[in-house]
Order: sequence, then structure tokens, then C-alpha cells
Amino acid sequence: MRPSKKERQKLLRKTIEENPFITDEELAELFSVSVQTIRLDRMELAIPELRERIKTVAVKHVEDEVKSLPINEVIGEIIDIQLDQTAISIFDVKQEHVFIRNSIARGHHLFAQANSLAVAVINDELALTAKVNIQFIRPVKTGERVVAKAKVKKQLIVQDRTIVDVQSFVDQELVFKGEFEMYRSSQNIEGEFE
Repeated sequence: MRPSKKERQKLLRKTIEENPFITDEELAELFSVSVQTIRLDRMELAIPELRERIKTVAVKHVEDEVKSLPINEVIGEIIDIQLDQTAISIFDVKQEHVFIRNSIARGHHLFAQANSLAVAVINDELALTAKVNIQFIRPVKTGERVVAKAKVKKQLIVQDRTIVDVQSFVDQELVFKGEFEMYRSSQNIEGEFE
């Protein structure tokens, strides 16, 4: 027997509070109702959609962490970061990011997402891109979500440089990769790199 609308909405609120990253589709399956019913419930309860929930949770954490640039200068939305270790951002490709004739994302948007993530992961007041080796694996189209993952690989102490690898994916498929050599203004680095 399905719960009443009031009971379902109470459970829905509790479920989203416990896991703000749960999708409407997962909620619909959990409560055995349509996705539209979940969306209507969320609207009645003034619960934002997944993207807004992710952004709210991530921005609170990220704004306190990122030192090397203002958070509003990052291309895409950083959803996780451990300075001088790893970072993840998402970028939704919209009409304004693509070539009109074929709906393929302009490469500078994918590069900008990866580059700003490589800057953001550096635990320093100043981080600049010194050298880059990139590869576009496959075209990205309108409506696709690009998830970029940065990993700090090693520190070149002599040159005040840090190597950051960034890989970008659409639905687990690699679409872009790059090795970013980042200049940092200090050598105030804790721990060892792989």
C-alpha cells in the first residue's frame, strides 16, 4: 500500500535532507510514483531541483577552500575539492557554448573548465598555467554534462611548479584530457605527491 500524499511528501523531504544528490528518477522509483509527481511534490515543498541542491551544498564547501582564484571565475561548478590533491567540477553544455551549425561545444569551453579546475586545486594565493599538453578525445554536444576531474601528480620544487592531470568525462566516457604545469607563488606544500 502506497503512503498518502502527505506521508510521501514528509518522507521525500527526509530522504532529500539525508541525500541531497538523489535524482528525481531515483525518488520516483523509491516511492513508486512518476517523475512528474516527484517534481510536483518538490515544488509544493519548495525543494529545489538536483542541480540547485548540488550547487548549494558544493558552493558552501568550495568557497571556503579555493584560494587561487575567486569562485565566480571558475568555469563550471566545483562540486568537490581537496587542495593540492583532487577536484571535480561539472559543466552543462548549453546552446551558447556550441557551434550553431553542428551543436558541437567550442573547445575553449572544455579547456577553460579543465584549466580553471587545475588552478583552483592549487593550495596557494597565486597559481598560473605555465604549460599545457591537451587532447580532445571526442566532440561534446549541446545538453551533455561534462564532469572534469583534476588530480595533482607531482611538485617540481626547483621551479615552483605543480603538475595537475585533468580528465573530462560525459557519462563515464573520456572526452578531454590534459596535463597542466602550474606555476605557484610559494613552496608551502604539505605532504608528498604520487
